[in-house]
Amino acid sequence: MAQVILSGVGTALGGPIGGALGKLAGALVDNAVIDALTPARIVGRQLLGLQLNSTAEGSPMACAFGRARVSGQVIWAANFKQKAVAATTGGGKGGPSVDTYSYSLSYAVALCEGPIDGIGQVWADGQAMDMTGVTMRVYLGDETQTTDPLIEAIEGAAPAYRGVAYLVFEDLVLDNYGARPPQISAEVFRRPIAPGRPSRLEDQLTGVCLIPGAGEFVYATETVLRRDGLTISTPENMNNPANRPDVLVSLDQLQAQLPKVDTVTLVVAWFGNDLRCGDCAIMPGVEETAKATIPLTWEAGGVGRADAHLISTHDGGPAYGGTPADAAVLQAIAELKARGLKVYLYPFLMMDVAPGNGLPDPYGGAEQAAYPWRGRITGTVGADKTAAATGQIASFFGTARAGDFHVSDGAVSYTGPSEWSFRRFILHHAALAAAAGGVDGFVMGSEMRGLTTLRSDGSTYPAVAALQALAGDCRTLLGATTQLGYAADWSEYFGHQPADGSGDVRFHLDPLWADPQLNFVGVDWYPPITDWRDGLDNLDAAAGYSGTTDPAYLAANIAGGQDFDWYYASEAARLAQTRTPIADGAYGEPWVFRPKDLLSWWSNAHHDRPGGVRSAASTAWLPQMKPIRLVEFGCPAVDKGANAPNLFIDPKSAESALPPFSTGARDDAGQRAALEAIASHFASGPAANPISAVYGRAMVEGLSVWCWDARPFPDFPARSEVWADAPDWALGHWLNGRAGRGSWRICWRRSSPGAGSRHPPTTSPARSANAPAM
Repeated sequence: MAQVILSGVGTALGGPIGGALGKLAGALVDNAVIDALTPARIVGRQLLGLQLNSTAEGSPMACAFGRARVSGQVIWAANFKQKAVAATTGGGKGGPSVDTYSYSLSYAVALCEGPIDGIGQVWADGQAMDMTGVTMRVYLGDETQTTDPLIEAIEGAAPAYRGVAYLVFEDLVLDNYGARPPQISAEVFRRPIAPGRPSRLEDQLTGVCLIPGAGEFVYATETVLRRDGLTISTPENMNNPANRPDVLVSLDQLQAQLPKVDTVTLVVAWFGNDLRCGDCAIMPGVEETAKATIPLTWEAGGVGRADAHLISTHDGGPAYGGTPADAAVLQAIAELKARGLKVYLYPFLMMDVAPGNGLPDPYGGAEQAAYPWRGRITGTVGADKTAAATGQIASFFGTARAGDFHVSDGAVSYTGPSEWSFRRFILHHAALAAAAGGVDGFVMGSEMRGLTTLRSDGSTYPAVAALQALAGDCRTLLGATTQLGYAADWSEYFGHQPADGSGDVRFHLDPLWADPQLNFVGVDWYPPITDWRDGLDNLDAAAGYSGTTDPAYLAANIAGGQDFDWYYASEAARLAQTRTPIADGAYGEPWVFRPKDLLSWWSNAHHDRPGGVRSAASTAWLPQMKPIRLVEFGCPAVDKGANAPNLFIDPKSAESALPPFSTGARDDAGQRAALEAIASHFASGPAANPISAVYGRAMVEGLSVWCWDARPFPDFPARSEVWADAPDWALGHWLNGRAGRGSWRICWRRSSPGAGSRHPPTTSPARSANAPAM
C-alpha cells in the first residue's frame, strides 16, 4: 500500500523520476511492515564438517578368540547427509520458526582379524545400541568376502577388506549421539581352532532343541507388554539391553556361535497333573488367570487365560512358565524359516504335580513325587497285564481326532469332545504346524516309557497301538512331506525286558517303528558315557585313561563300555565296580540287551522271546528300514556329567540328582568333551554310521543337542529376578554362554607364530576367550 501511495506522490511532485523514487521508498516501508508482522525465523546450528573421532592411522588390529568385546575403528565414511526439520516455538501461533537439522552418516567400522563366526551385542558410546531402525551389515572377514554394495556404489572401485571383520552402518541417524558418529564396540564370537586339531563342537553341531518350552510369550518375535495399570506397562519378552524380543537376540547368538546348525527343534509344553494315566489331564497352563497383555492376548489349545490350567506355585512364584501362546509359536516358526532353518515342532509334556498333592502313587509311595518325569506316567498299582490297563490307556489318549481341528487365518480351533487328552494335545500342535504353513518335522510325544511298557496281557501293549492310530491322524493334519516320529527314551526304544520273572524279551515298539506313517525312529539319547571316579583307584584310570575330558576314553565308550559291553547288576556292584558282561549264550545276540548298540539294533531283524524262547518269525521291523534321529542328546555341565547325562539339577523336582560320584562342581569342559565325542562318533564314517541299503542315507541322519534357550545369554541366567530357573543354568545342559568358547591353550596355539595368525594378538587370548563381555 505504501508503495502505491508514495509512487503517486512522487509522480505528482517530480514526474516519472519522482514516481520511481516514491515506488522504491514505498517498497521499503511495505517490507518493514511485513517483517514486523511476520514471526521471527531462526536458523539452527549446522555442521560444516564431520569429525570421525573413532579412527586412528596405524592402529593395531585386534585378534579375538572365543567371546570378546572389541572396540571398532572407522575405515570408511561417506559424506554426511543433512535434513532440515522445521519446528515452531514461542507458545503458539505467531511464535518464531526454527530450522533445525538432522544428520545421518554411512560408514564402516573394522572390528578385528577375521574370520569370525558372528557378533552379539553392539554398543554405541559405551551404551547398548538401540537397533530399532538401524541398517547394519556384518562382514565376517573371510578371504572370499565381497565388497559392500553401498561402498562400491559411492566409491566405484573399492576394497572388500578381506581378512577383516567389519560392520557397515547405512544412513545411521546421529541425533542421539551429539550429531557425530558414536564410538562402536561389539561382542565378537570366534571359534578357537588350532591347526591339526579335530573339529570342535561349533563345527559339528547341526541341530539344537530350542527351549524353555514354558513361557507365555517367550517365543514371540514382537514385543509383548503386560498392562499393569492405565499408564504402566512392562515388557514380557524383552529382557536384554538391545531392546529387542529375547528370542531374536538368542537366535542371533545361536547362528553366530553355532554356525553349522541348520535344524531347530522347537519345544512347546503343556502340563499333566497325575502320574496315573487314567486320571491325567493334559492342558495348556498359565502363570496367572488374570493378566492383560498387548498386542498379543494369551490363547493356546483353543482356550483363553481364564479357562487354562493354573500352574502350581513354588517358592512364591509359578513352578513353571506358562504354555507359549499359539500366536507366539507361529511367530517363532515363521522367524526360524525366515532365517533359513529347518523346523521340527516338539510338543512336550511337563508334569505339574506339586508337593503335598495327596494323589495315590502308582509306584507305592505315600503320594506322587513332586514335579516328576513324564516317563513315570503309568497305570494304577496292579494294572499291568490286566484289562484295566487298556481302559486307563484309552482314557489317557482320548477320542479327539484330526477332523476336530480346523485351521483358519493362521489359527487353530477345536470342535471335538470335551476332554484334555494326549490326542488333543498332540493333534492341536499338528494343526498348529499346518497353520504355520507346514514344518519340516514333527515329534508326536516322547519318553512315555511307563506307558508304552504297560501291558493288557503278556504280549499286548495298548499304548503302542494308540500311538500308531495317533500317527495316522497326525499325518492327516501335517500332509505327506513332514517328517513324523516318536522320541523314545534311550532305555525304551530297543525293547521291553520286564523284571517280572517271565524271561520275556519283546521289541514292543516295533509295530510303531515299522508303521508306514512314521519316517524316523526317534531316540532321546542319554546313556552313560563314562564311569569315572576321583583318584587312581578305579578301573578306567588303571586302563590308562586320564578323565572325563580324555577324547580316547570318551570315544571308546560311545559304542562300548557300560550298557554295551557290561552293566552293573546293583548299586553295590556300581560302588565296587563289579561289572557283569552283557552276553547271550542261548542265541548269540548280545545286542538285544545293549541299550547303546544302535547299530546292531538297526541292522538286524528282531525276534521276540516270550518266556525267553526266540520266536521263529521276526517282528515288523526290517533291517535298515528307517533312519534314526537323536531327537535329544546332551550332557550337563557338572563334574562327571557324562557318568549319567540324563540327570539334572532342579531343586523343586524329585528327579533332581547329581551323576554318580560327582562332586557337584561346574564342569564346562567335561560337557563340551562329551558332546564332541558323540557328534564325532556319528560323523566318523560308515563303520559307526553306515548308509542304509534300503533308503540310501545314513543310519543316524540327525542329532539335536539339548539345549539352546530362547532367553539370551547373559541376561539368562543373570536376571534371576525374572526367571526362577536361572540358578539351574550353572550345572545344566544349556549351551548358551558356553558355545564359542575355548581354553587358553587352544587360543595360544592359534595365535602363536607359525600357527597361521595374520597379526600378533592385541587382546590377551586367555581373557578374550573366557571373560564375560558385559
